[in-house]
Amino acid sequence: MPPTLASLVHHSALKLTVRAGEDRLDVPVRWAHVSELADPVPYMEGGELLLITALKLDAEDPQAMGRYVRRLAGAGVVGLGFGVGVNYEETPKALVEAAEREGLPLLEVPRRTPFLAISKAVSAAIAADQYRAVTAGFAAQRELTKQALAGGPEGLLSALAAQVDGWAALYDASGSVVAAAPEWAGRRAARLTAEVERLRERPTPASAVVGGPSGGPATPSSPDGAENADRIELHSLGTGRRPRDTLAVGTAAALGTAERYAVHSAIALLTLTTERSRSLHAAEQRLGAAVLRMLLAGEPDHARAVAGDLYGELLDAPFRVIVAEPASAKPSGDPLAGLSGLADVVESAAARSGEAVLVVPEGARLVALAADGGAAVAACVQHAAALEGKRAAGAVEGDEDETVVGLSAPAGPIAAAAAYKQAEQALSVARRRGRVLVEHEQLAAGSVLPLLADDAVKAFADGLLRALREHDATGRGDLVASLRAWLSRHGQWDAAAADLGVHRHTLRYRMRRVEEILGRSLDDPDVRMELWLALKTTTAE
Repeated sequence: MPPTLASLVHHSALKLTVRAGEDRLDVPVRWAHVSELADPVPYMEGGELLLITALKLDAEDPQAMGRYVRRLAGAGVVGLGFGVGVNYEETPKALVEAAEREGLPLLEVPRRTPFLAISKAVSAAIAADQYRAVTAGFAAQRELTKQALAGGPEGLLSALAAQVDGWAALYDASGSVVAAAPEWAGRRAARLTAEVERLRERPTPASAVVGGPSGGPATPSSPDGAENADRIELHSLGTGRRPRDTLAVGTAAALGTAERYAVHSAIALLTLTTERSRSLHAAEQRLGAAVLRMLLAGEPDHARAVAGDLYGELLDAPFRVIVAEPASAKPSGDPLAGLSGLADVVESAAARSGEAVLVVPEGARLVALAADGGAAVAACVQHAAALEGKRAAGAVEGDEDETVVGLSAPAGPIAAAAAYKQAEQALSVARRRGRVLVEHEQLAAGSVLPLLADDAVKAFADGLLRALREHDATGRGDLVASLRAWLSRHGQWDAAAADLGVHRHTLRYRMRRVEEILGRSLDDPDVRMELWLALKTTTAE
């Protein structure tokens, strides 16, 4: 505890007497300062015990004392010590009355007590308080380290919550709560997702204070108190440009020195854990890259042997291949910067569900293998849908708009190369359509016609049919309609002629004219296919 006016009054060697403000002696004293200036306020910071003898003051003038004391109280001075036996034999009545009106504690200092003794007492008490805080901080650091080594992040958070008499929570790179202490704190922490995401947009290290709803104190033993915590600190973890995890600490009041030591120790320990995890993650990525190369090379047995326990379960069940790229090339910078959010989402979802996932940077693209029907694939699809919604609303920020994703159909190790090709095809379609994500199964289940919505295809169709349309424009026949009817009836003359309302000999003549104008034979199935697609493309317009 820092020194208070009460502790100074009870100090047996100082012999101080309270003349005013006896009900406000529990206020902390930041320093004891001597000043005989008529207006010392410009030199005050707040929290001081001001010591005077009224050398340059008319302490018996009620108006002068009223103005003087009012100025001191407004500046945050917590108490006034008046030395008697120097200029005044007793504390002037005008000063006592002014102090009572302003609620400023007034202490009478006897002649035998030098101001220096009071300053030394305050200084010694502050030093003792700081020593206690440092000692408590080191003890907290030892306990946090012990819990971190024995129980991981969960044990560390439990120890931290006890140290600050509140709650603590850890968020992963996607902003989801991965651990909280006490158990009831998870619900409170889950409501801070938006604030955590905003903090993640700032370079590390970053912190923020979030004011919650007012109410009762938050204590480890009171779930209801957790809902009423009125002060929450958020701290980013990591040493990179973008933080990977976030620590939240909720308390009923501002942290003291000892509690601050505990929080800083927790940040350091969690950051070390995070950086160690990043090193392990980089090693896992290198192993994953080797597994992926073997799968794509058609060597599933070797891939399984290398995968071992790390990725083995992923290869024992159907998986999906995810291929993601930046939507547009940037002249400089990290080509994968826009894909880090997707990687975080996929990996975090897999970690929470306990499933294996393989994420490998491959040049300017990101490749992932994730269990079919698992949390990682679902998180990828949901992330893409969220970006689609933001893009439609014009609310996309930063690198988010630089993502395009292709998702393969379910496959096994033997068909990994085919699944990779499917993901590439889906990605290409997504890029053409201006979509964030396209699944290969959607292409197989739909029509090929939407794929023809391309300027190059339209130009080809216009060029192929232009001569026939120019012929029809002269009024000498309806070759385009006749060709469409004949192709739709698979070359059946009578059925096509009936659709057109003409004699079959007329239709035969028109088809010969089509061959003459185009210089191509309608007996060639490739020609018929190209003409049919050209007709469908121009009709779709």
